[in-house]
Amino acid sequence: MVEPALLEVAGLHKRFRRAGQDVTALDGVDLRIAPGTTLALAGASGSGKSTLARCVVRLVAPNAGTIRFAGVDLLGLGEAALRAMRPQLQMVFQDPSTAFNPRATVARILADPLRVHGLAPRAQWRARALALLDMVRLPGMLIDRQPHELSGGQRQRVAIARALATRPRLVVLDEPVSALDVSVRAAVLNLLLDLQEQTGVAYLLIAHDLAVVRAVAGTVAVMEAGRIVEHGAVDEVFARPQATATRGLLAAVPRLVLREG
Repeated sequence: MVEPALLEVAGLHKRFRRAGQDVTALDGVDLRIAPGTTLALAGASGSGKSTLARCVVRLVAPNAGTIRFAGVDLLGLGEAALRAMRPQLQMVFQDPSTAFNPRATVARILADPLRVHGLAPRAQWRARALALLDMVRLPGMLIDRQPHELSGGQRQRVAIARALATRPRLVVLDEPVSALDVSVRAAVLNLLLDLQEQTGVAYLLIAHDLAVVRAVAGTVAVMEAGRIVEHGAVDEVFARPQATATRGLLAAVPRLVLREG
């Protein structure tokens, strides 16, 4: 029996105008994600995966196609209805330092989603921020620090905490560890796995590194030139890759060790 979809994308197209020419970023993309699962979008730079991610969270408007989230047509929503839906659909960017107000404290960064969406009274913001820090395994002593006072791994954990502040059903992870030192990547990926177990959140993971895909995703869709050229269970796709793009990505896979046992 097929699980009901949390996210369904069908026939998605997106074109950009660059240097006086139309460039196709997405060319008829279909995908689905069930609740509590992880789908990885893999592909080389320029394959369209980040454009797809931004379309899903409505940061970019597609030219054609449908995006349904929890049964709701996202592309048909007006501004007010979309704002009401946003707490359920969050995003973590590759480089959190560009996504934070550099003058804001961690307390403010984590309280902002609560304030913007009216999810908690002001008197509860600091306590909720401390609870979020604990959830992502950061000490409460960091709450009054600014982003430049944190390490790269700490900043990304704060970004994850901010995304989880609204208790979303889906988080889009756009290359969440590619800007981190190799020594901290596995710890952040393990954190994402544990948070999924605790909360039941679904992930749409954007990655070019198939070691990261193997570590956290159950299903993978490989993109090339704006199209999905291969899709299936991670173990099956990696064991018997059919597409040239998949074989090229597998040839570049480093070894990434997560949990033992």
